[in-house]
Amino acid sequence: MQLTQAELTRQKNPSRLSSVWRHIKQDRQLLILFLPCIVFFILFRYGPIYGLIIAFKDYNVYQGILDSPWVGLEHFRRFFDSPDFWILFRNTLQLGLFTLLWAFPFPILFAVMLNEVRFIRFKKWVQTFSYLPSFLSVVIVSSMIIDFLSPTHGLINELLKAFGFTPTYFLAAPEWFRTIYISTDIWQHMGYDAIIYLAAIAAIDPSLYEAAKVDGASRFHMMRYITIPSIMPTIVIMFILKSGAMFRIGYEKVLLLYSPMTYEVADVFSTYVYRKGLLETNYSYASAVGLFESMIALVMLLLTNFVSKRAGGKGLW
Repeated sequence: MQLTQAELTRQKNPSRLSSVWRHIKQDRQLLILFLPCIVFFILFRYGPIYGLIIAFKDYNVYQGILDSPWVGLEHFRRFFDSPDFWILFRNTLQLGLFTLLWAFPFPILFAVMLNEVRFIRFKKWVQTFSYLPSFLSVVIVSSMIIDFLSPTHGLINELLKAFGFTPTYFLAAPEWFRTIYISTDIWQHMGYDAIIYLAAIAAIDPSLYEAAKVDGASRFHMMRYITIPSIMPTIVIMFILKSGAMFRIGYEKVLLLYSPMTYEVADVFSTYVYRKGLLETNYSYASAVGLFESMIALVMLLLTNFVSKRAGGKGLW
């Protein structure tokens, strides 16, 4: 029996569903390993999106989310009219922007310099010690900062007294808060973030370095004209991700380090949401502020990706 053209086409091009099912069967072990990650994101990332409804309601715990009355954009208007809005916006922008400008280049420089080390044992020791701070919790890091900067027995003030300077209560001085926050953030995350750049450097074709060495290029020139341009796509993608998270400053470290004396420079959106939502139980208002913060972060991500694609043709999508 002769097959029609349509039947021949279906035999040559199986349906999309059967193709997907075939790939699932082939990669079932990897998908099983990935399953906990999927469950995590469904439960703790996408599931709570339902709760954002209360940003548009006058939420009452006893009435529940669905039965609480709608108030529309009332909470957003109240927040924008509040004198706290511009203070929070300025502090969040400055802290996020300065952290991005100062903390972003350090892992790149560290990875490039570590790649130039030829003593393998020393290189492994440096890598190990640089990764260790990222495994410490925010509470431990903040406790270390408080102890080191203590005006009575802190290491920093003891050194200042030894050199004849007057001890300073750094954590109570608004002009020192951003410096402390950014410098400790660099120390904590530099080694861990450098892993990505070291992996990108390891993927560079060794023949490029061999050809450059034959042409008489120094190690500095190889680093400048081979290493850095080769990892530039990775740098661009990481910069886009970091820019998108610029407004998403975690409340934990700020909450543990700031005090009423440093509110004017340290209070950010996340700490404000914590106070309004958990301490004052004003859940709807806190959800509105948190939603606004998330929307700003989304706009920053889209804007950075757009500028990157227009400038260099590379982006997340």
